[in-house]
Amino acid sequence: MKHHLITVDPDVTMGKPVIAGTRITVESLLDRFAAGETMEQLLAAHPRLTREAVFAAFAFAADALRSDVVYPIPEQAA
Repeated sequence: MKHHLITVDPDVTMGKPVIAGTRITVESLLDRFAAGETMEQLLAAHPRLTREAVFAAFAFAADALRSDVVYPIPEQAA
C-alpha cells in the first residue's frame, strides 16, 4: 500500500496519523467523507492534498481495522 504518504510523529497532532508534510489527519479525512464532503471539495479546501494521499489515508484506515480486534457498535435508542 501507499503508507509512505502517511506519517506518525508524536510531536505532530499528538501522534495521530497524518498526510505526510501536513497536519491533515487520517481521522479528519474520514470524518469529512462520512459527513458527505466530496473528493473535489476536500482537494479544493486543501491545495497540498492529493487524490493519491486521500486514497492512502483510506488504505491506512482499512489496514488498521483489519485486525482481530472486535469493535462493538452500541445499540441506538429507538
